[in-house]
Amino acid sequence: MIAIRLGKGSAAPPMPKTRVPTIFPSAGACMTSERGEDSSDGDKRQRFETLALQHLDAAYNLARWLVRNDDDANDIVQDAFLRAFRAFGGFRGDNARPWLLAIVRNTAFTWLGKNRPPNVQVPYEEDIHGDARAENGPEPETPERHAMRTQDRRAINDALARLPIELREAVVLRELEDLSYREIAAVQAIPIGTVMSRLSRGRQLLGRYLRQENVGGADALQ
Repeated sequence: MIAIRLGKGSAAPPMPKTRVPTIFPSAGACMTSERGEDSSDGDKRQRFETLALQHLDAAYNLARWLVRNDDDANDIVQDAFLRAFRAFGGFRGDNARPWLLAIVRNTAFTWLGKNRPPNVQVPYEEDIHGDARAENGPEPETPERHAMRTQDRRAINDALARLPIELREAVVLRELEDLSYREIAAVQAIPIGTVMSRLSRGRQLLGRYLRQENVGGADALQ
């Protein structure tokens, strides 16, 4: 990949250091007491911590980009991790990242529905983006992607913040968190073609916003 490489889970302006959810005060003791379970639940708790905590930064990054507020993002991650632990009995496999981020996403959109006005929906343009490209194959260099590689981080993030939320989410998951198309589709509960549509439209809008800002390297978009 050659776009918006700001580092996994990173974003600008700088984020505060992600806090371990308070549902893990001492190796998950709070979850144990809340559920009325004793040490017999330790294996489940240990496996959850092993599979889930490594994705804490990604969870916080996604929540923060969705709600655009540090404290609200922390609250959402707290709630999402508790929900994830409660539902962990139904999880199968060893890659918890898409599963966990889907819970974070749903928790964030529930929060947005209660606290923010509805966001504009982004329709899937099947006639334009419904082709059968390989979901993880190399993506062609375009003026927009070249600009995203070369622009100032703050300018990129300012432009990213202006995207409609569905486009912003797709770009964050792909370019900041390095998820595959299939994983993004699982997180967003949409077809892979819709993922490609949102990524394509998001990158185009980013290029347009960077042109408008007239930051260094914008001539590459012309």
